[in-house]
Amino acid sequence: MHAGLCCFCTGGLIVFLPYPGGYRQISSDSRLTHFLTLRCYRPIYICSTMVVPESHDKMYYPPDDIKRDAHVPDFNAYLALYRKSLENPEAFWKSTADEFFWKEPGTGPLMQYNFDVTKGNIYVKCMEGAKTNMCYNVLDRLVKEKNLGEKVAYYWEGNSSDHHMTITYRQLLSQVCRCANVLKQMGVKKGDRVSIYLPMIPELVYTMLACARIGAVHSIVFAGFSSESLCERIMDAQSSVLVTADGVYRGEKLINLKQIVAEALEKCREKASASVTKCLVVKHQALRTKSGAACNKLQTPWDAKCDVWWDEAMRDSPEECEPEWLDAEDPLFILYTSGSTGKPKGVLHTVAGYLLYTSLTFKYVFDHHHDDVYWCTADIGWITGHSYITYGPLANGATSVLFEGIPVHPHVGRFWEIIEKYKVTKFYTAPTAIRLLMKYGREPLQKYDLSSLRILGTVGEPINPEAWQWYHEAVGQGRCPVVDTFWQTETGGHVLTPLPAATPLKPGSATFPFFGVELAILNEHGEELEGEAEGYLVFRRPWPGIMRTVYRNHERFENTYFKKFPGFYVTGDGCRRDKDGYYWITGRMDDMLNVSGHLMSTAEVEAALTEHPAVAEAAVVSRPHKVKGECLYCFVTLKDSREFNCTLVEELKRLVREKIGPIATPDFIQNAPALPKTRSGKIMRRILRQIARNEKDLGDLSTLADPMVVEVLFSQRCEAAA
Repeated sequence: MHAGLCCFCTGGLIVFLPYPGGYRQISSDSRLTHFLTLRCYRPIYICSTMVVPESHDKMYYPPDDIKRDAHVPDFNAYLALYRKSLENPEAFWKSTADEFFWKEPGTGPLMQYNFDVTKGNIYVKCMEGAKTNMCYNVLDRLVKEKNLGEKVAYYWEGNSSDHHMTITYRQLLSQVCRCANVLKQMGVKKGDRVSIYLPMIPELVYTMLACARIGAVHSIVFAGFSSESLCERIMDAQSSVLVTADGVYRGEKLINLKQIVAEALEKCREKASASVTKCLVVKHQALRTKSGAACNKLQTPWDAKCDVWWDEAMRDSPEECEPEWLDAEDPLFILYTSGSTGKPKGVLHTVAGYLLYTSLTFKYVFDHHHDDVYWCTADIGWITGHSYITYGPLANGATSVLFEGIPVHPHVGRFWEIIEKYKVTKFYTAPTAIRLLMKYGREPLQKYDLSSLRILGTVGEPINPEAWQWYHEAVGQGRCPVVDTFWQTETGGHVLTPLPAATPLKPGSATFPFFGVELAILNEHGEELEGEAEGYLVFRRPWPGIMRTVYRNHERFENTYFKKFPGFYVTGDGCRRDKDGYYWITGRMDDMLNVSGHLMSTAEVEAALTEHPAVAEAAVVSRPHKVKGECLYCFVTLKDSREFNCTLVEELKRLVREKIGPIATPDFIQNAPALPKTRSGKIMRRILRQIARNEKDLGDLSTLADPMVVEVLFSQRCEAAA
């Protein structure tokens, strides 16, 4: 045990005292080798490492200034709260529920559930019998009870720095009520679905909260999806109203959203599923002339029977709208996520549990305080935006930045410019964005004052250690904890995450479970693995914010998440617990490689490849092999001016051998000028697997940011893999 880390045991609870006084690195012989025993018959491991390149068990400790006023000030406090959340969940979650307004209290146990398909239907209920309203709790409660009406809710920053707006909580409440009245006038009532296809403008937040206010179920579709994807989601939800904008600039590219909407609604009609009766259209301010008229660059298709301009509908709409009091388990929203079958799943979240979970995860994971300025760079079209731009921050009365643009427009310092402009204290972004900005080095950062930053966060995928180090050192100037959060659309909020003042960090590890989350690692046979292990990441019990069903398809919900291992929620992700109890997400289990009987994660191989100075990004998939069963097929994107040749291929193979072992030596390494990604930046490995196997029938490519990438990759396939 390192001299700066002591531990003692009391009543079965192993307690760790972190090193005082800021971040320290300790050598690989240091260990957090103990675990927290929550029941006498089964240890719950809290601390263990997938040895990824450059990790070497370096630990980064919370700085004193973060610990001083933190909600969870040290690891002891985390352990005590975690223990309480599992041993007495009723009391734990009641303390959170007591912060909110309930028109009627719950009548039964706080959490009720069945996770075992062999014992009946899967269900999760939170605060059954209670009545409340999400919008009332995130707006009215703050304005009327907490006197926060004049506090800034959002600093909106447009695609261009010329476009910006400050929105207070009182103004937000007024706009939401007016929008709610417009929706009611259009015939929307409790339980109806409203599809929202908007860019990152304030009207997106107004609309989703207006739906929550009147009990309508919002279904937000990312405003980069194709007309086919939009049509599919409208049809599945059977939405009666669609809210969109005339257009939007994404960087320098003008996108005609209304044209895409017109095509989507036409496709719905062709498929005899014309549920949308009204389309509410926002005139985007970036597309207006100084006089307020619409810009001529955009031809807006118009259907007078269906289409209504937002401005005209809102003009005389009253600023008062009584909230609809909803049952705790009434639906709040549907959010579609890609499924392995290719047909999107409508993940359904409900009112009370989602409110409790997003509010508490936001408060603790970002250690939120009243004077913070928080910025999550995600799009609200994804779950990150739902939970950590809208509901979680607003439930805590936070001030957030709402950003419409992209990281490199009009210049590569755009993120850093905004941090300086609004004095951002908590910054939450994706590893994809970090790797993109790494390419431009530290020079763009040096033009801006980033001293306001206190906590950094990452979301969307595991972050490779090299990107973590750059983020920590270049952006956080070596003084900001990095909360590397793991969660899913289905989980509603963070399930594995560091807490900034409590958790010693390992670059690339999501560290430990959040409160109320009881995880396990299983092997292929469903046997639980203890100690240092790798396998399927599963959860033994629900937390309030977990999804309740797949919309209109509960059977798919049960088959996807509960059938493989009865008694557990199956995430579909692989996980490794290291010797110190730390958890590392190793990628989707269908991205796991079984080479000659050895289970290997794609993330581990990719981390090795990206260590090479010529490689900007790498993606690894499996390909059938007559002898090994599977072999590694690697796609590498090179940094500018680097040449792909036989020498480089041999260097990369040698690097993987050195870092992981001979068993991991790639059979094929292909040059990839770009990788097939969704518009949110996630690599579509399904497509890469098909390219590796030379399977030309790729199915629907509408969610790809650039479908042309696929043709290029096919043209450059390794000849030996034909």
